[in-house]
Amino acid sequence: MGAALLISSCSGESGGTASPAPSTAPASSSAATQPSPSPSPSTSAAPSSSAAAESESTGGDAVERYEAFMHAAGRQDLATVCEIAGPAAKKAEDEGMGPCEKTMPMAFQLISPAQKKALQTATVDRSKIKEGAKRVEIPARAVKASVKFTDSDLGDAVMENRGGTWYVVD
Repeated sequence: MGAALLISSCSGESGGTASPAPSTAPASSSAATQPSPSPSPSTSAAPSSSAAAESESTGGDAVERYEAFMHAAGRQDLATVCEIAGPAAKKAEDEGMGPCEKTMPMAFQLISPAQKKALQTATVDRSKIKEGAKRVEIPARAVKASVKFTDSDLGDAVMENRGGTWYVVD
């Protein structure tokens, strides 16, 4: 039950809207044209932007982002958990739960020390996910960790690409 509460205990108040801005290519190229001594950084920024655009369509970033969410939960990193799960948390808050910053510490207490440690290094078996261009479903059974998590412990997660960044939405 512990980790399944993580997603529903968070709030979207901490946002996540600033994250997509660094991946926009026009900002990188316009900044590079003004100062003449920085053509090298602009060339290195362009491949990063195109690499990010390519990975958006694969769902690979979604899995990496969900793994970052699990690792943060294991460390009890409130800011990271609430940021990644912002849309799901906002939904839960709208349904009567408090903001993530208040409810998440209580949810952390429901996760055993062994589960917290396991979450810090947990990975996702990509062969068990359902992948789309903008939506990736990650069933609890896809999570590989040193401790066995049941569906009621962890729950399934749905990641959605919003503005170039993946978020837990359900």
